[in-house]
Amino acid sequence: MKVLAILYNGFKAAKAEPRLLGTVENELGLRAYLESQGHEYIVTSSKEGPDSDFQKHIADTDILITTPFHPGYLTKELMAKAKNLKVCVTAGVGSDHVDLNAAVDRKIQVLEVSGSNVVSVAEQVMMSILLLVRNFVPAHEQAISGQWQVSDIARNAFDLEGKVVGTLGAGRIGHRVLQRLVPFNTKELLYFDYKALPEEAEKAVGARRVEDLKEFVSQCDVVTVNAPLHEGTKGLINKDLLQHFKPGAWLVNTARGAICNADDVAAAVKSGQLRGYAGDVWNVQPAPADHPWRSMRNPLGGGNGMTPHYSGTTLDAQQRYAEGTKKILQNYFENKPQDPGNVIVGVGKYESASYGQR
Repeated sequence: MKVLAILYNGFKAAKAEPRLLGTVENELGLRAYLESQGHEYIVTSSKEGPDSDFQKHIADTDILITTPFHPGYLTKELMAKAKNLKVCVTAGVGSDHVDLNAAVDRKIQVLEVSGSNVVSVAEQVMMSILLLVRNFVPAHEQAISGQWQVSDIARNAFDLEGKVVGTLGAGRIGHRVLQRLVPFNTKELLYFDYKALPEEAEKAVGARRVEDLKEFVSQCDVVTVNAPLHEGTKGLINKDLLQHFKPGAWLVNTARGAICNADDVAAAVKSGQLRGYAGDVWNVQPAPADHPWRSMRNPLGGGNGMTPHYSGTTLDAQQRYAEGTKKILQNYFENKPQDPGNVIVGVGKYESASYGQR
């Protein structure tokens, strides 16, 4: 079989650090295994436009491997050209770069390594919340630039204790975020999800479910987005919803950039309606140099906590999702059942409620 992997270039870093498995150079550690089984393995970062390696090879590819960090966007149109394609594997979590409805129609399986980076992302959420609330970025910029004016930083720095924090989405990552927030003695923990947490889990974190989205955001000092991207969540946080946020609330999004309207969020930060926005996911990846999230600042010169998309690709996470990808491939080649938690689209139907619930 022909296996095509769309990964990102690691350059010198990947050569110096072999644990950067999600790079073109280190190939998810799969080449020896795949070639020993007689399969062809193509690895590239070239994914944009009709002359890209992605479009050149997809026509006769049997298995496509991508990551959320440098996604090869498999559209309905490209899928129609992929006559041999049987399986799409996400080395990581999040398969919105695949047209899932088209995959259902064409009976192409879509799998991901669920759970491989949930801890990594939950930790990034906590870091992002704290750097916004404590006004860390302007303080750091002041320190390294040789300045020293504490009042300019302290006027927009707060404690997390006593604040209301809510997660939009309370699945694997959202639940772990709630668990990590417990020791901070927040005023209240809230969550918004299409289904309630199990009673014991909800009780353990002391969280309260709010079923109306506008009511949910209006009660939160901090909102963190931990939901998958699909038709029901694309553009969910827009100008209309942002008007229902508490004035001066903070927003963190490590889920998917397109859940937020980029221009609306940037405008809300600029006006001060949002005190800050942090995250590592962008509606286009890699993000263009002029993306509004790169330059947005609140009226006091802070509030920007953006990073490149790396929360789920720590070295620890890369080990987990590389091993998980190999296991998915082994199961497929050996006709063994897949871990049900990894299956987003089975043969002709959705298997995951998180994507199937629209």
